[in-house]
Amino acid sequence: MIEQNFEQMRRAMVVSQLRTTGVSDARVVAAMGDVPRERFVSGDNARLAYADMALPIGPIGRGRALNPPMVTGRLLTEARVGGGENILVVGAATGYVVALLERLGASVVAVEDDPDLAAFGKAAVPGATWVNGPAAQGSAKGAPYSLIYVDGAVEDIPAALVDQLSDGGRLVGAVIDQGVTRLVSGVRAGKGFGLKAFADADAAPLPGFAKPAAFTF
Repeated sequence: MIEQNFEQMRRAMVVSQLRTTGVSDARVVAAMGDVPRERFVSGDNARLAYADMALPIGPIGRGRALNPPMVTGRLLTEARVGGGENILVVGAATGYVVALLERLGASVVAVEDDPDLAAFGKAAVPGATWVNGPAAQGSAKGAPYSLIYVDGAVEDIPAALVDQLSDGGRLVGAVIDQGVTRLVSGVRAGKGFGLKAFADADAAPLPGFAKPAAFTF
């Protein structure tokens, strides 16, 4: 598929999937209209890059997928990213969101469990700091972060991530709650932290974040 076709599909994504679904930050819309999403997947999956769906990464992805464009746009809009922020992307995969955050002027630390995905992402977005390790543990070395972006649907937000937020720092992501996936945001205030849901959406699952088992007698 030629580059011109991808550009046309990218413009169509902006019109039909972003502006109609609450992605109201003009900077986010511009970034998603500029960053070529097709470059963050492998194999034949580039042709699906702008479909209204979770995008399978391809042969190297081992079942992983990028969030649908609407989910990414809503999370970035909710995050209210400012220039010069120190941001952690959790479950960064091949680096699509990392590239968007850099386009928005942020300094990014990207953590990814899978070594092949981390290597792909590092090649695609070399300006970020890439960490290959358990995503649920974040990257304490680069903390504190003014924003943590969890790039996928998880059952639980670990305390280890919240602890890496600065006072007043924000977190956005998607949480699976009784079978329903909800987009959420939260702010750390001192030692306190709480999440609020702001939309229901089908986000791509991010492994490694199982909810701790409840204690029973």
